[in-house]
Amino acid sequence: MNSETEINPHVVFVPFPAQSHIKCMLKLARLLHQKGLQITFVNTEYNHNRFLNSGGPHCMDGGPGFRFETIPDGLDNSNMDATQDMNELCKSLLTNCLDPFLDLVRRLESPVTCVISDGFMPFATEAAEKIRVPVMQFWTIAACAFMGFNEAPNLLEKGIIPLKDDSCLTNGYLDTTIDWIPGMEGFRLKDFPGYVRTTDLNEPSFNYVIESSKTTRKVSHIILHTFQELESTIIEVLKSKFPNLYTIGPLQLHLNNHITNNEEITKNIDLKSYSLWKEEPECMKWLQTKEPNSVVYVNFGSITVMSLQELLEFGWGLANSGYNFIWVIRPDLVVGESAILPPEFKEVITERGFIASWCPQEEVLNHPSIGGFLTHCGWGSIIESLSAGVPMICWPFFGDQTTNCRQMCKEWDVGMEIGSNVKRDNVEKLVKDLMGGVKGEEIRNKALEWKRMTEITTSPKGSSSLDVEKLVNDINMFSRKLI
Repeated sequence: MNSETEINPHVVFVPFPAQSHIKCMLKLARLLHQKGLQITFVNTEYNHNRFLNSGGPHCMDGGPGFRFETIPDGLDNSNMDATQDMNELCKSLLTNCLDPFLDLVRRLESPVTCVISDGFMPFATEAAEKIRVPVMQFWTIAACAFMGFNEAPNLLEKGIIPLKDDSCLTNGYLDTTIDWIPGMEGFRLKDFPGYVRTTDLNEPSFNYVIESSKTTRKVSHIILHTFQELESTIIEVLKSKFPNLYTIGPLQLHLNNHITNNEEITKNIDLKSYSLWKEEPECMKWLQTKEPNSVVYVNFGSITVMSLQELLEFGWGLANSGYNFIWVIRPDLVVGESAILPPEFKEVITERGFIASWCPQEEVLNHPSIGGFLTHCGWGSIIESLSAGVPMICWPFFGDQTTNCRQMCKEWDVGMEIGSNVKRDNVEKLVKDLMGGVKGEEIRNKALEWKRMTEITTSPKGSSSLDVEKLVNDINMFSRKLI
């Protein structure tokens, strides 16, 4: 080859097979594609088929320079409407995906410039090493949560985890302050991601976290879906460990800027199609009938589950608050039962409540009628809410959600926590406080400040935009080394 321009950089994306991870990595893939990079996006066969079911037979066609490929996940996937069991999925990803992924990469027509692997897909990093291709890890989470996951091997080595037995969950042990991690001063053990609660070294999801964290230590380029102004202290600590660190969020705002500047380049790839559930557009029509800041949006994400009693406590708390609400109830939200609300509940909320099985969340959060968000504290939901300037009520369920909740309520001042024991009276009180109380007004003003900060960081000279450009330049450097 005679010139550097003859190599079109080709990036292979490998997301963890869950809705929020895929959506976030698709946004980065789309952004890099807009900047001239060739993209191959690798889903599991199970999720690829779910996308086709929800978005139609052509939703995964991609477009010029953007293709979708699949690998098997090794599980029995007979039920296309159910969320996969996380323990079984983690175990299978570690043992069944390396060889199929290697086979896929080797048969791609264009040489691979680099692999951008989800931090929770350690086999992709191993595969990149085997084929001598540079690898970047994209952790689709906050810097605080990344730090919390990255410390898992250290907590294990120090004997802090796993817990000796279940009594540690209630005897105050989780209130122990972990004071030796720079940037996380004041964090209690309970504020770390959910892996700290395990009592079993052989638990698949626990081993998966340990394996992922150990793999990250071998990677020189780390991408985080956060921004400098939100987590400056922790980001500076991380940069001392990972010199090639890119903080590139919120990704949707970068995409919005590109759509505004050049609609033609984005029309082939519509992210609204990429949902594992069919979205109900009727909810947007319902929102149009409501006054500004009058509606509570309720969504517990794609994996969170609860008991039927918890569902009822949330429901009656929302109904008794007197405020309008739109509530996303997935078919698999209730453990072992149908998520069916009683007729008397439906009668009470006839005009004030809208129940959906799934909805276009970012459109909902940015609608002027939305005044608050009751959330499970998944990072995708939080950064979308911060971008929209919407304050939150927090009910963390697992994973990084406890860490996110701590930061939202104690550091960023945009949230109020319910607590794990859900009672309708408390839900009612918090909704009233959020929508009409003094505390609600305070955190709403803070949320609007963060919204303005997201716009600044994704402006042309903002810190996040500069990191996106650095990321693109570094990938191009990989490409030039192939010449």
